[in-house]
Amino acid sequence: MDIRPDHELHQRRKKSNVMLGLVLGGFVVLVFAITVVKMLGGQNLEAFDHSVRPQLTEASQ
Repeated sequence: MDIRPDHELHQRRKKSNVMLGLVLGGFVVLVFAITVVKMLGGQNLEAFDHSVRPQLTEASQ
């Protein structure tokens, strides 16, 4: 069985695949970092659950 060196086209594809992987990995890290910062921001985080929350409505009295 012959072991041939990679063709120049394969080398270019490998470089572009590595670059795409780095970009996607960077995006995942960015989203994770934003999520962590929002969770640790000290704000009163509440989910949108289609229910009335008295603490968010203005006092009518």
